[in-house]
Amino acid sequence: MTGKAFAVMGTVTVMVGLAAGTADADQVADFDDLALAPESYWNGSAAPSAGEFASGPAAFNNFYTIDDFSGWAFWAGWAYSSVTDNTTPGYTNQYSAVTGGGHTGANYAVAYLDTYYDVTPTITFGEPMEPISARVTNTTYAYFDMLDGSAYSKKFGGADGTDEDWFLLTITGKDAGGAATGTVEVYLADFRFADGADDYLLDAWTPVDLSGLGTVTSMEFTLTSSDTSTYTGITYMNTPAYFALDTLTVVPEPTALALAAAGAAAIALRRRRA
Repeated sequence: MTGKAFAVMGTVTVMVGLAAGTADADQVADFDDLALAPESYWNGSAAPSAGEFASGPAAFNNFYTIDDFSGWAFWAGWAYSSVTDNTTPGYTNQYSAVTGGGHTGANYAVAYLDTYYDVTPTITFGEPMEPISARVTNTTYAYFDMLDGSAYSKKFGGADGTDEDWFLLTITGKDAGGAATGTVEVYLADFRFADGADDYLLDAWTPVDLSGLGTVTSMEFTLTSSDTSTYTGITYMNTPAYFALDTLTVVPEPTALALAAAGAAAIALRRRRA
């Protein structure tokens, strides 16, 4: 083997080794890379045409509009927040996590599923990723609506605490072709236990194992509840369709990294031969 050939082989080995190392490197969306004043939020109003925002390796869809008829503003998908008020119930406090802050820092994400505008909270990645974990919890708005009930939704468990109510978050992984790669279910509230002492409403940042989703290019988040109403043949969820998320951890799909490294090594080889 000539010295030149040996040098090229060394380049290939190093680059593949770097790819293997990078494949094991966690990438995190924790929203603290986004500038946000204390006790504030971003819901798209400052950039209604953006359609998304990014944190770490992930892009989060956002929809913001002002209704032509009513003049009211609406948002859906994802917002990010630093609001700490976890005691005020109701819609006016929709950007608050019931934890009173983020999991690792000041900022966290708030998701809202809007069936009227047909906006599903979705996370997309620029390259295939393997989701590892995330932290989720209830928003203050949804939490107190389930705890105490409101003019629009019931008190979970009912008057005597025996109603088998639940509030479910379903996370679906999607590949580049839009096919589902797997699902993960998280009960944000569950009152179906035989022993009522086991009933719960999530009020802490709860770890979620996302490894069952496999390799994805996007993740969709949907919400369902036992508390529904039917009007003109259409069933609606009465529980506020919100939850909070922080510390989403993913790793790049190893095969993609190895191919990228091999391609770069091949280019180096051609250049050296030239």
